[in-house]
Amino acid sequence: MSVGVTRGVALRGIAGHLVDIECHVGRGLPAFDISGLPDTALRQAPQRVRAACLSADVSLNSRQLTFNLSPASIPKHGTGFDLGIAVAALAACGELPVGAVRGIAHLAELGLDGRLRHVAGVLPAVLAAQRSGCAHVVVAPEDVVEARLVDGVRVSTATSLHGLVKAYRGAPRGLLPEAPETSAAPVPADGRRVDLADVSGQHEARAALMLAAAGGHHLLLNGPPGSGKTMLAERLVTILPPLTREQALETLAVRSLVGSMPSQGIDLVPPFVAPHHSASVAALVGGGSGAVLPGAVSQAHHGVLFLDEAAEFGGAVLQALRQPLESGQVVVARAREQVAYPARVQLVLAANPCPCGEGHGKGLLCRCRPTERRAYAARLSGPLLDRVDIQVQVPKVSLADLHEAPSDSSADVAERVVSARASQRRRWEMQGWQLNSQVPGPVLRRTPWRLPSSTTAALDRALDLGQVTLRGYDRVLRLAWTSADLNGRGTPSATDVGLALMYRTQGAVAA
Repeated sequence: MSVGVTRGVALRGIAGHLVDIECHVGRGLPAFDISGLPDTALRQAPQRVRAACLSADVSLNSRQLTFNLSPASIPKHGTGFDLGIAVAALAACGELPVGAVRGIAHLAELGLDGRLRHVAGVLPAVLAAQRSGCAHVVVAPEDVVEARLVDGVRVSTATSLHGLVKAYRGAPRGLLPEAPETSAAPVPADGRRVDLADVSGQHEARAALMLAAAGGHHLLLNGPPGSGKTMLAERLVTILPPLTREQALETLAVRSLVGSMPSQGIDLVPPFVAPHHSASVAALVGGGSGAVLPGAVSQAHHGVLFLDEAAEFGGAVLQALRQPLESGQVVVARAREQVAYPARVQLVLAANPCPCGEGHGKGLLCRCRPTERRAYAARLSGPLLDRVDIQVQVPKVSLADLHEAPSDSSADVAERVVSARASQRRRWEMQGWQLNSQVPGPVLRRTPWRLPSSTTAALDRALDLGQVTLRGYDRVLRLAWTSADLNGRGTPSATDVGLALMYRTQGAVAA
């Protein structure tokens, strides 16, 4: 009787736990048992591992093999344990050096012919292995670029289990060679295909877009079809600063779980995610019947979540956004586990003024009944709109707008946004915040950040009259600070507060 041990990673969201894959070879009838809360895909590993080992000229069919994935109390999902199970079995059977495989994490699916295949979630798995002190991983050839994004981890690969066995047997002191170098240069953030200069007219909406980008504020664009709401939303990421390497890795870790990694390198452009209005709650915030996968709000982490035709989304879907917008993360609870995904996003909503879309201005062409317009407006609930800092009307584009000279480009606006964000970082970094939108309201209402009553007179009056809630009051203050930063003022003026209050209340869907 002998025992072989190697390592794998059990993912829970983008967090992971290093798992010891233990194999015991006993006496008795042939068996292949796996314990440690495996899911359906993992319980099917014996068929894949047996066939793959046969392709490596090793038979496990006559052995009594018992596997334990420790700690056994953590649920294990997916086919990424296949390679670790095969390596542990071969080590227990004496085909591989026991000491060489013990400290290495093996992360790959096995084909029936023994090929090492791609699995989702390699980046968060390698990050988890690194944090747990594991400095060497073996992945499929397709996953080498992704695994190499993590500094301080040795990455090895092989095309098949047979090739990996040969590498272990021929390696000096059992140390596998590193995978060949591959290009993983950051993707530049200026490789954009759209530009803010493409938008004709819409000066107020463009100013609101810059204000939203500067402070990380949520935005509602309300206007008739064809007025440019989608064009404006798509160009928000072109004026946002590039992601830092740490932010890019967080974003890529989520993308890795859903299989949407870029072909190479680290993408420094903030993500832009625009789900269809038929999306379910699970599609938007995460979930699923098996493994809990991230939704659109997590895939847009450190970027923009755009909900076009927002009033057409289901009521439960929109309400599910309320908690992520406040906390910056999504927590999906299940009977056996609780999974958290990051969701620090800028929300952009685009909505028509009424079902027919013509209920703007005097509304002479509108065909909707008043009850239909009220019901349509009610689809964007008050609690959700209360979390949207900027609400702006986007009118139809006129012929004069088409003949105007091109407005400022994305590069020009991005410079102003970067300067405003630098001011915010200098002001708040000692307290752990980066943007005005992240500052708690009570901080802005206390010394030394409290504004004089002469500056906030209009806002105080709106609160007394019930035109804004206390949450809205705080969000107006945050927006006023962002306006001051964009204009190079150290403290907001009454004009900044008035502008923020106007943006807060003017663009709600008309009843």
